This record gives sequence, structure tokens and C-alpha cells, in this order.
Amino acid sequence: TALGGFGMTAITAITAQNTLGVTRIQDIDLDVIEAQIDAVVTDIGVDVVKIGMLASPAIVKTVAASLKKHGIRRIVLDPVLRATSGASLGGDDTARTMVTELFPLATIITPNLHEASILLGRPIVAVDQFKTAAEELLALGPRAVLIKGGHLEGEPHELVDYLIWHDRKDDVPVVFHKEFKHRRIPTVNTHGTGCSLSSAIATYLADKHDLSHSVAKAITFVSAAIEAGQHLEIGQGPGPLWHMHDFYPTQLPDQQ
Repeated sequence: TALGGFGMTAITAITAQNTLGVTRIQDIDLDVIEAQIDAVVTDIGVDVVKIGMLASPAIVKTVAASLKKHGIRRIVLDPVLRATSGASLGGDDTARTMVTELFPLATIITPNLHEASILLGRPIVAVDQFKTAAEELLALGPRAVLIKGGHLEGEPHELVDYLIWHDRKDDVPVVFHKEFKHRRIPTVNTHGTGCSLSSAIATYLADKHDLSHSVAKAITFVSAAIEAGQHLEIGQGPGPLWHMHDFYPTQLPDQQ
């Protein structure tokens, strides 16, 4: 909504969670998931699909089958395998099924460092590992990979995100690389950062921006949302971003 898109949902799991963590996950029946996707696609239609947390291999397969059935080609996959609080959301079997079923369908995948480490089976802990990690993930089937560096330790002032994607230049297949450097905002209010970024990428793609431009604009939007929400006091743990900053600016402490 904040970026001018109309978001529709197919709920795959219900979670009991707050700013302190995730305490319970209840999967939705597979036939209900399929029916939700059918309902959205056959009525309003879909320009881009964004996929977030999928809690089981069976759910991954159901979602993949539905996307294939409806011929959906533009897919932003955020392979959510761990919550902001650190709670596991899926497990190794789900990750493996995601790789085989959804990676080949994805326009772009957007793992953070923890998720990239799980998918590759080794720790990714430094910026100089991003290029190799992104290349290995790209080889698993998606058309683009964005590794998010927000969880990188030892970098108090700067964030680095790394994008790699397939494209064509002069009708020749080419792999492009791009590094995004931006300021780290000193706040604990980062709940939902990855979900916001992948949703923003999907919205910009739907608005006819090319891939690298969509990623750049999404990073700028999320950075502004983090900055706008840095002084919010919502919950006892990491609070949310302020997505509506262009419409309802928040106040700094000395302005309250």
C-alpha cells in the first residue's frame, strides 16, 4: 500500500508471535492454501508473487504446484528460515525442498546471512564471501540472488547487500554483479525488515522497474522506514519499521 501496490495474501501458516519471538506455528491445510491462491489469481490477478515463510516441505510443494498451474513467471522468494528473534521457521528439509521446487521458478531470492549459510551448509560471515556465496546460490536455479548483509557483525556503520543476476547484453547471456552500500541505522526496531524488502522489490517489479532498479529502490525505501521508526517504542523486543513514513512522519524524541 505504501508503494502503490495492491497486496493480496494466501496464508500458509498461522503464527503466535510478538516482538519477543515466535511461540507457535500452525500450518494451514494444503487444500486451503491451494484454494486461496486459486481465488486470488482467478479474480483480481497477479503481476508479481512474493513468497515468505513456508513451514514445511509439503507446503513448499503445494505452493510450487499452484504457481506452475497458473503460469506465474515473476516470483520474489524470501527464503525465511529463521525469525528476527532467532526462532527456526522450517528446518533443513524445508530448505532443501525450497531449493528443488522453488529456486528454479524464482525471479530473485533474498536470503540474509543466516539463511544463505543454511542453504549453502557453511557459515557466511564476511563481505568478501558474498560474491562466491551469491554465485553458488545463483547456480541452484533462480535468475537473481540478493544476499542481505544486515546481520553482519563487526560493521557498526555500514551495510552491504550483494546482487547477482542473469541478463543479456547485445543478445549474449551475461551475469551481472552489483554491491549496495548504505548506512546502518542505530536502532533495535528492525522487526520485519527482510519481509518488507522482498515485498518492496515485488511491488517495484510490478510497477515495471527492471530488476536492479527495483532492488535499489526497495533498499532505499526500507532504509527510510527503519530510520523513521528508530525511536518508536512498540513492544518489549525489536519493534517494527515505519512503512508509512511518506504519509505519516514519526516524531523524533526532542519533537514530542
